[in-house]
Amino acid sequence: MEVINTIGRRKKSIARIYLTEGQGTVTVNNRDYKAFFPTGVLQSKIHQPFQLTETVGKFDVKALVTGGGINGQVEAIRLAISRALVQLDAERKPALKAEGLMTRDPRMVERKKPGQKKARKKFQFSKR
Repeated sequence: MEVINTIGRRKKSIARIYLTEGQGTVTVNNRDYKAFFPTGVLQSKIHQPFQLTETVGKFDVKALVTGGGINGQVEAIRLAISRALVQLDAERKPALKAEGLMTRDPRMVERKKPGQKKARKKFQFSKR
């Protein structure tokens, strides 16, 4: 099997992953994923596509991720892994799509407007 290269995005995070056959090791920015994502919830999000497709421990993942926060980064990696698994075998797509892992979440931070405090919040209005 050759190396599968896919990309995933979430908010400002961009993740490029390289999926190869292996023992199930996951490295993020040349560090172990458990050191990069310290909480169990974030670590379980990385394993979610593998658990749904019953491919736990069959592939090695090398991820390069930039931008955003840790939650956006882990969800970008999750999308990229899902895309790579579907690229290998198209029959995995319905299981991943049912859990919402094949959809790019388009929600972004709304920009701040001039003359306002934040994107939607206004400065306090004084009538008199």
